[in-house]
Amino acid sequence: MRIGIDKMAFATTNDYLDLVELAKERGVDPNKFTIGIGQDLQAVVPPTQDIVTLGATAAKKLLTPELEKNISTVIVATESGIDNSKASAIYIKHLLGLSDFIRTVEMKEACYSATAAIQFAKGVVALNPQETVLVIAADIARYGLNTPGEVTQGAGAVAMLISRNPHILTLEDTTVAYSKDIMDFWRPLYATEALVDGKYSTNVYIEFFLQTFTRYQQLTGRELADFAALTFHMPFTKMGKKGLEGLLKDRNDEVAQRLRTQLTASQLFSRQVGNLYTGSLYLSLMSLLQNSDLRAESRIGLFSYGSGAEGEFYTGILEDGYEHYMNNIQEELKHRHQVSVAEYEKLFSSQLGMNDRDIEFDVTTDPLPFVLKGQKDHQRIYEAK
Repeated sequence: MRIGIDKMAFATTNDYLDLVELAKERGVDPNKFTIGIGQDLQAVVPPTQDIVTLGATAAKKLLTPELEKNISTVIVATESGIDNSKASAIYIKHLLGLSDFIRTVEMKEACYSATAAIQFAKGVVALNPQETVLVIAADIARYGLNTPGEVTQGAGAVAMLISRNPHILTLEDTTVAYSKDIMDFWRPLYATEALVDGKYSTNVYIEFFLQTFTRYQQLTGRELADFAALTFHMPFTKMGKKGLEGLLKDRNDEVAQRLRTQLTASQLFSRQVGNLYTGSLYLSLMSLLQNSDLRAESRIGLFSYGSGAEGEFYTGILEDGYEHYMNNIQEELKHRHQVSVAEYEKLFSSQLGMNDRDIEFDVTTDPLPFVLKGQKDHQRIYEAK
């Protein structure tokens, strides 16, 4: 039985910041951001949006009444949780109007957990072929204003339906997971911004990719020539390049050139949105599929990484007509609203965060279908517009 990704959709906020403008404001050479880090634009989050609203918006693009009937499980992968107990998946299920006879859970392991969610979803479908699992990777990456990590912020959600006979990508059986207790990036319970050792984290990322890919080759006997493309977790697009070059080194034959070309295609959307944490790998996959000419039956490698740290390398086979089962991301990104650095700073500081007060936000200017109206009696209030 073939099991894999049947449909995919992406959602982000309506506002964005031009990183050239940010660089000028911070007194930094813009090339440091656009070339050195590999980022051009960054999603800016108004207080009326969070992982629940973004996750629901992405999922809404996938669903039809017929598809909803088969959903047995909703899994939200995030490191931007809104409650230490209640799963964000419950809120999303309610906003989407899904049946109450559905299990809803939230998963965490830094940027990696969406991959674990997909693997668990595959197991659910293998046991119950009539069922479909909705997996949502939703995150808001925050490092603070005027900090070294500011340029690698971002926000968005990728929603995926995992089912039998998928229309986008059939997942192959061999997968390699690798984990170690490492402090390269973490966020204590008392902090709204992450703590990170950037250079160390990059080195660990490359090491985990090489470890998992080498092990995969040992298990399967496959070579680089067997892959049409490799996709990477991209907290910033230069990270994916570092991973690929760590494998290719000085190699410059036809296979290496093809993989570099496809990497560029997979970076395009991340350059315009920023860091999605759990969703970054899957936005890069969608970028690859919408900006390249890959053919059906092509093998794609996926490297997932989450600091702390865990990595996984797995593969999928592209299905015929895959391009018809995703929303057109580039077209949607064209209609966002650019904000100034001053506006971005104000919005950044207006988030609900760790606030125990009652608060009501003005939602009239937010065009997304789901909004966070505020908080009352320590409860978040959501609305479907």
